[in-house]
Order: sequence, then structure tokens, then C-alpha cells
Amino acid sequence: MSADASDLSLVRRVQHGDKGAFDALVLKYQHKLVKLVMRYVRNPAEAEDIAQEAFIKAYRALPQFRGDSAFYTWLYRIAINTAKNAVVSRDRSPIEYELDRSNEESYDMQSRMKDAETPEGLVLTDEIRSTVNAAIDALPEDLRTAIVLRELEGLSYEEIAAAMACPVGTVRSRIFRAREAIDRRLRQVFEGGLGRAEEIG
Repeated sequence: MSADASDLSLVRRVQHGDKGAFDALVLKYQHKLVKLVMRYVRNPAEAEDIAQEAFIKAYRALPQFRGDSAFYTWLYRIAINTAKNAVVSRDRSPIEYELDRSNEESYDMQSRMKDAETPEGLVLTDEIRSTVNAAIDALPEDLRTAIVLRELEGLSYEEIAAAMACPVGTVRSRIFRAREAIDRRLRQVFEGGLGRAEEIG
């Protein structure tokens, strides 16, 4: 059974009154949701609270869930909106973005570094990470969310489109514009940017 099918089966059980089935969904997605929310808020305890709030909202909305999209993209959309509302209401800036070394897709941006094990390479990697973080923080919210879901969460274009409630073409455009902005910032600091200078400009 695929993840989507097993999620849908749990959702249907919740919709028929089996509260334990929702606990299984919480256990499955809690860590991912907290990680996603940490892109928006600085405090881990606050991220836990927001993720919990997102799960409560999802539980309340579950009777209306028809399964048109995968459960987790629907859940991600609720979590993103809950986190954005928390940031707006508390007037906080989003957290610095740490590229996740344990996830190869997420770490792709930094995999282009050469000789990262030398002292000079390690300093360069830190400089590049902080430049990328600053560039991501400076992006408009729609571009920032798209690039975070793609590069840091590893979602497909279709999954991002579902989570952001927009067409796939819009997602592609946002990710391209986000990468272009990040590369432009890197080219100001490092000659050649991330090696895409020829492609983009």
C-alpha cells in the first residue's frame, strides 16, 4: 500500500469515528511538521505549539477532506498557513535556513562545493551557507515558501502546488525566480555563484 493510500485509509477511519487512527497520522507527520514550522519561527517549543495547532485544525477540518490531494500536502498547507499567521501575529522574522545535511536532495545546493574538507573550504561553506540564508530570508514569502519546500523539504513540484494551492507552472516560476535571486546574491560575494551564472545571466 502506498503512503498516500495508507494515509487515506487512516483518514477514512478518523472520519468514521476512530480517533486512534488520527494519533497514527500525528505520529507519522509530527517530526516533519515541526521541521517545516521551524522555517518560520525561531523557538523549538513555539514550533511544537504551532505544529500542534496545525494538527488540531486538520482534525477539525478532516470531515471535509475528500482526498483530492495527498493527505500530507493538505496537512502541509494547513501548517504553512498556521505558521505564517503566528509569524504575522507575533511580528517575528523567519528563522535562518539550515540546509539539512542528512537529506541529499536538500543538501544539493551545497554539494557543489569543492574541497569542503580543507580549512579554507569549510570557511567558504559557512560563508556560502550564511549568504544563501540571507538570500532566502530576503525573498518574497511566496518564493521563499516554494524554495524551502523544494530544496529543504524535498517535495515535488506537484506536491508544492498542492501545498501552496497554485498551479505547477506557478511553482516552477517561483522556484526559478528564487534560485535566480539566490544565485545573484552569491555572485556578488563569490565569483561564479553556484555555477549557474552562465545559465541565468
